[in-house]
Amino acid sequence: MAAAMREAGTASGSRAGAGAGAATGMSLPERLRTVLGDRRKANGVIDILEALQAHQEANVLEAIRTCSTLFCTLLQRGDLFVGQLPGENKAMSADFDAETKYKIWMRHRYRACVQQLFHQMNHGSVGVQELALRTLMKFVQTEGRKPLVQHEDEDSCHFPVELLTSLVKHLLSVEREASSLISCYQTYLKHADVRYYTLAATADNIPKVIRKAKWAVLPVYQQNVFSLLSSIHMPTEQGGLSNFLVKQKGQHERYKAAKLEEHRKKFEQVWLVFLKYKLPAALYKKVLVILHEDVLPHMSDPTLMIDFLTAAYDVGGAISLLALNGLFYLIHQHNLEYPDFYKKLYSLLDPSVLHVKYRARFFHLLDLFLSSSHLPAYLVAAFSKRLSRLALSAPPEALLMTIPLICNLVRRHPSCKVLLHRPTENQGLIADPYVMDEEEPSQCRALESSLWELQTLQQHYHPDVANAAAVIGKALSDQEADLSMLFDLSVPELFEKEPKKRARSGPLEFEPAEGLLNRPSKLVCQHWALA
Repeated sequence: MAAAMREAGTASGSRAGAGAGAATGMSLPERLRTVLGDRRKANGVIDILEALQAHQEANVLEAIRTCSTLFCTLLQRGDLFVGQLPGENKAMSADFDAETKYKIWMRHRYRACVQQLFHQMNHGSVGVQELALRTLMKFVQTEGRKPLVQHEDEDSCHFPVELLTSLVKHLLSVEREASSLISCYQTYLKHADVRYYTLAATADNIPKVIRKAKWAVLPVYQQNVFSLLSSIHMPTEQGGLSNFLVKQKGQHERYKAAKLEEHRKKFEQVWLVFLKYKLPAALYKKVLVILHEDVLPHMSDPTLMIDFLTAAYDVGGAISLLALNGLFYLIHQHNLEYPDFYKKLYSLLDPSVLHVKYRARFFHLLDLFLSSSHLPAYLVAAFSKRLSRLALSAPPEALLMTIPLICNLVRRHPSCKVLLHRPTENQGLIADPYVMDEEEPSQCRALESSLWELQTLQQHYHPDVANAAAVIGKALSDQEADLSMLFDLSVPELFEKEPKKRARSGPLEFEPAEGLLNRPSKLVCQHWALA
């Protein structure tokens, strides 16, 4: 055994052993069997690690698989040093027995393998990247079963937090986009312990990276963080925390990864840290799209997002439209009071709102916010009039949603029916008392005006729009129109509907015929003449 340790010690400090091994021409599977079968051949590990740096993709993949089998086997055997790892040179010269020296030396080789695998996560081949990730996660699982850290309590919960934290750090690259790797990593996030420690590692990583960059916007890094966080699907009840990558010997009160409340706290912490720093505009929108469904319901205290959402609501444009979802959740579920909410909502009604891709989402929420029958008449009239004015320049698919919404508002608030029944002969764009540029709904004079714009739309080129606008010429029924099928109406759908319509019979001539070609007698005479 002492001779084997001297051989191992020599190999750790020189290339002689590796060169001699390479000269034998052994394949990696053969070298793997040799290393696992005879400690005196431990130098073969260096050749296996060296193969990780091969240029050919197939060789790298084979080397990764070999390392996976090798070190998982060594971990399970207990052939790696457990505890605070001493320096390699110091350990070989210290007064350790041959068994301990072997384990220390092999533990250093394991660390070198892990670093090589982290490096391979940047490989040009997606296959190499994903295999390196899966191998590292296999090490995480095996280390959990055979910990390399000493614990006083044998029954305590063991999870290789250090290894997983390093893995998350390499996933959240500042320089390269890592969506494919994160997508591969997502399969491990179904495990409660992996999910919990991933959240913890991410929450710890974000401020370090941002501070190092002096609070600058880091589009690639922040996109990677978002990709990782949006891949995490939180359980809604304690029963959802039953799947663990590292099986524990028993349930322990201090094992936070097994508690739903601890998960929610970490989930809340990481999102608050992430949204604390300035985001790129495109990422800002992506966050707001998922916030109300995938984030707020799983936070311990969703009201902590009030500052972020109100700031987003004040930005304007599409970002304000998207912030409405989160604000509605807080208003509806947590009694949020937002000063001048309707004034801000009114200001969002500009020509672009009928053209943006978030139009359906916005109008759905607008319908909800204006559904209360206790809103003052001037406010409902202001929204109805502004929508009518915007309708003059809207595309048909938007008009088929806007016109029924206006009619529903009038149905809910009978005091606004004056907008339909007021004579419009003397009103038009110039004579209209309505002030379009007024930001305050109470000062825009909407109740003094009429919805002449809808009467104008009765002459629209699209027959469906003209028919929708013709409703105002009749007595409005009390039954509100169902808008759910209209919110997502698109141009292709309009085109597809037209050929399916049943054509009504139309006149074949301008003047109706009174007989056969209108000249029956002359035709008969002409016939006989020709004969």
